[in-house]
This record gives sequence, C-alpha cells and structure tokens, in this order.
Amino acid sequence: MGRVYNFSAGPAVLPEEVLKEAQADLIDYKGCGMSVMEMSHRSKMFDDIIKEAEADIRELMGIPNNYKVLFLQGGGSLQFSMVPMNLSMTRNGVADYIVTGNWAKKAYQEASRFIKANKIASSEDKTFTYIPDCSDLEVSDDADYVYICENNTIYGTTYNELPNTKGKLLVSDQSSMFLSRPVDVSKYGLIFGGAQKNIGPAGVCIVIVREDLIPEEDVKNIPNMLQYKTHADANSLFNTPPCWGIYMCGLVFKWLKKMGGLEVMNQRNIEKAKILYDYLDQSDMFTGTVVAKDRSLMNVPFVTKAGDKDLEAKFIAESKEAGMENLKGHRTVGGMRASIYNAMPKAGVEKLVDFMAEFEKKNK
Repeated sequence: MGRVYNFSAGPAVLPEEVLKEAQADLIDYKGCGMSVMEMSHRSKMFDDIIKEAEADIRELMGIPNNYKVLFLQGGGSLQFSMVPMNLSMTRNGVADYIVTGNWAKKAYQEASRFIKANKIASSEDKTFTYIPDCSDLEVSDDADYVYICENNTIYGTTYNELPNTKGKLLVSDQSSMFLSRPVDVSKYGLIFGGAQKNIGPAGVCIVIVREDLIPEEDVKNIPNMLQYKTHADANSLFNTPPCWGIYMCGLVFKWLKKMGGLEVMNQRNIEKAKILYDYLDQSDMFTGTVVAKDRSLMNVPFVTKAGDKDLEAKFIAESKEAGMENLKGHRTVGGMRASIYNAMPKAGVEKLVDFMAEFEKKNK
C-alpha cells in the first residue's frame, strides 16, 4: 500500500523527505554503529543533535538570546500545570485565561488547582466557533500572565491578532500552529507546543521561555521535574530526554529551512487553506463551522448543511477508501475535520476538494 493523505489532527503527517532520512539513519546514525534510540543522551553525538536542533529552531523563529529553548516531556498537557507553577505560584498567584476551546479550558481548569485563575473571555457560548474581541479585556491588575491557546485544533479557530494584555505577560499554547507562520517571540513571555501536531512525533514538548521568568532559586513546593530552572540549567538534559523525538524535530527544522523558512511556509499554508475554504463557501452540501475571520489555516472542521449524520459517515468511509485518512471530526463537534499542517502537500488538499465535489454530485 502506498502513502495515504493523512488529515489527522495529531499524531499527524510528517514530511516524507524527513521520514526517509530517519529511515536511512534508523539502524546506523552517521556511521556510529547504532540508532539514535540506542545512544546515550550524555554522548557527544547526541549532544550535537540537540544543540543543532536548538540552533535551527532559534534561526527559524528568530528567538532572542534572552529566551531559553527547552525540550521537555509530558506533552502540551503537562504545561497546563508547569506554566502556573513556575510563572504564578512564585509571584502573585493570579492569572487570566481566555477560553476559546477544549485545550484552553483544560489549561484554565488545571491552573485553578494551583492559583487563582480568572476566565476573562470565552467563546463557549457559541461552541467555540469564534475568537472573542480581545482588544479591551478586563485584565486583572495582579495577573502574572494572560493565557491563550493560539490555534484551536478541535474547533478550527485561530487568533489573527494577539490580545491586548494591558502590559501583562502573554503565554501561548501554539501546539497546532507551531512553525506554520512567522512569530515575534518577543511579544510573549512563554510559548509552548506539543510536537505531535506540526513539529514531529509525539513525545516532545518545546517550551520557549524568557529567562527572567524562570525562578532563580529552587522552589520547595514545586517538584524538581516540574521546574523550568531544572531543565534550563541542564540544557534539557537533566534526565533522559525523548532522544528520538528530538532528533526527528531537528530533521523537521532542517526541512523547514530548506523549504524557505516560515514566511514561505505561511504562504503555502494560506494557499492550501484557501482551496478548501473556497470550496466550502460555495458548496450546497458542506459548510465550515467557524466564523470566517477566525478560521485556522491548520485545522478545518466542516459538516453537512443538513446535519445528516448518515451522509457524514458515508463521506468518511468513502474518503478512506479513496486514500484519505482521519477525516472524522472530533466528538465534540461531529462532522469532519481536515488538518492540513505544514507537511500536508497541496496535492492532498486538491484531492480532498475533488473528492468532496464528486461526492456532492453523487449524493444530491
């Protein structure tokens, strides 16, 4: 069986070129006689891998020198705890959350276990189908940070303008949009992204945090492994890191550089998304679920206009037979969802739209 077009939200499609390079390195990495999965994380060879990966992501994102890059475990979900522990428990113990989807809601709920978390805006009233107006929020005077999930994997919304945080730190979960477009890192106190959506295989979480936000001393009521200081001081090598995952992320960074960087990738992503959204906007059968101005370039949920569950199930089954996988929507939204991350080729989106048009014609 040949490669399918994988529209999964995560773990998600990886560049075929990267997979082939990893395949070639799998048994014997650069003539060392062993796989990256076997080598010591204390070895010179792995030290070169992780340092090169950090240098490449710094170049891609233009990360300022006063920010640390950490390769951690626990996925994005562990950051729901680590962020309030490190950025708020050691300060005022107050943070503001903008809840625009499932993951922002989970982060808000988790933060409430450790600090006073305030929900200052939400789009839950309309099933997270839009981004609320964040131009003049009632930001708490004593808030240590304002938290957003910048792209919502499940609901398909994204921030096209950052919130006005009234001078407070901005923390962003960028998991499903990470490295999809240029970003001014200096506008954030902390950015994190779970790898399995748009960076690499599951098992790595990348945290980019401004150095002055990392507590200078060991914090007695925070477990050692959950302190940014622990990992920053050890350059992400305090314990055995997800070596293979970091290696794979490094290959993706080099692929992005080869493709022309984040400006080029952003233009590619705009072009791909336009093909799908243009079709949805003129279709008599299908419709997108998100307010047009807040549509994500990465995750595109859509349903049948009639809300026909049987027809949607038929679409998902037949699309699979046609070589397109993981188009079933999240259970909280239903319908379908196409995740069209960096590694999804334009041809994959074109095939999906052609299939949708033919399906619509046959099932009028």
